[in-house]
Amino acid sequence: MPNNIKIENTFAEAFPMKASRLIITAHNIKWAREAAKSFCGFATSVIACGCEAGIERELKSDDTPDRRPGVSVLIFSMSSTELQKQVLNRTGQCIMTTPTTSVFSGNYSDEKINLGQSLRYFGDGFQISKVIGGRRYWRIPVMDGEFLCEEFAYKSKAIGGGNFLILGNDIDNVLKAAEAAVLEMNKLKNIILPFPGGVVRSGSKVGSKYKSLIASTNSEYCPPLKGIIKSKINKGVNCVLEIVIDGLKFDDISNAMKIGIKTIIKRKFPGITEISAGNYGGKLGPHLFYLKEILK
Repeated sequence: MPNNIKIENTFAEAFPMKASRLIITAHNIKWAREAAKSFCGFATSVIACGCEAGIERELKSDDTPDRRPGVSVLIFSMSSTELQKQVLNRTGQCIMTTPTTSVFSGNYSDEKINLGQSLRYFGDGFQISKVIGGRRYWRIPVMDGEFLCEEFAYKSKAIGGGNFLILGNDIDNVLKAAEAAVLEMNKLKNIILPFPGGVVRSGSKVGSKYKSLIASTNSEYCPPLKGIIKSKINKGVNCVLEIVIDGLKFDDISNAMKIGIKTIIKRKFPGITEISAGNYGGKLGPHLFYLKEILK
């Protein structure tokens, strides 16, 4: 029990996903951010959003294809078909619409996603393309000049649903601990925390008493239900928050969980009693992240 915080002998359970990285650039970082935030909107969970997306990091002009300030975003989905749909729709409606932006693929594989290949038709026949370094880029006329868009994005194997739970005595202490963990985890590459501010309060379980729902509240970790159901939280715990991590590889998620949990332990936040994780007994996904192994 480091610093009197119990590390539950359990694991987080994650599942295979498909992912793509896009590099959004603009005249300045403000507009790159605006495009990225819009692209990543309504993308917290595949349960209802179709995808999970987030800002990976900001990029200096030296690190982008067109030498302008940029933002790297990662987007995850359960199937190649859904990922294709989400990338194309969000690029067309959220990036192309933002003043001064361009968009490039940030990862490469054998699996392509139509990007400029499809969006070029918005140019109504006035679009032109150019091949640079073996890659084709489409120049689509828009009212502030041209929208430059790489012909393809690419998809690769990824993992979604890494997580850990922070249990404590009240919302003030648990929220402060979660915010500190998120701040450190957001410095990492190859992962995103898809929920608002990186934190989720409405953790879910598979299934429901209502046949129309595929997921419902994680009742075993809801403090108001202590004494009503068989609860997994102890006396004195009045708040639980969860941090969910999607990543390109197993080690990316494992490292992010380690940094987040160790941040909470080292900072000695008052009122934090336990760190646990959400799982479904190994029935949901093949990727298991054992908390005590991660922290070794």
